[in-house]
Amino acid sequence: MDELLERIRKGLERVTAREAFAAAEAGDALLVDIRYAALRERDGLIPGALVVERNELEWRLDPYGSHRAPEAVSHDLRIVVVCNEGYASSLAAASLQQLGLHRTTDLIGGFQAWRSEGLPTTR
Repeated sequence: MDELLERIRKGLERVTAREAFAAAEAGDALLVDIRYAALRERDGLIPGALVVERNELEWRLDPYGSHRAPEAVSHDLRIVVVCNEGYASSLAAASLQQLGLHRTTDLIGGFQAWRSEGLPTTR
């Protein structure tokens, strides 16, 4: 698994929590929270992030899909995937890149890094 993550991450321009925050604030990136409900309930949410369960991710973000989220407007959309600690998000980001969402990446350290930086969360 470590080797797979290493290979996948070579194809991602991973971002820090502060970089993700700045990009989202500027309207340059869509943050997508793939954490499961119990973690979101326990730790809170990132304001403005789109919450998509991991098993629905590709269907919700495919701009041509019949089940797409309104935010999924093009393959050029910059997406930052957020999981709890930055592992599952790397795998999810690679999957979205395979779907043609070439500007997809993930948040280094996940939601826990976001929270550790003191960035906004809601309960």
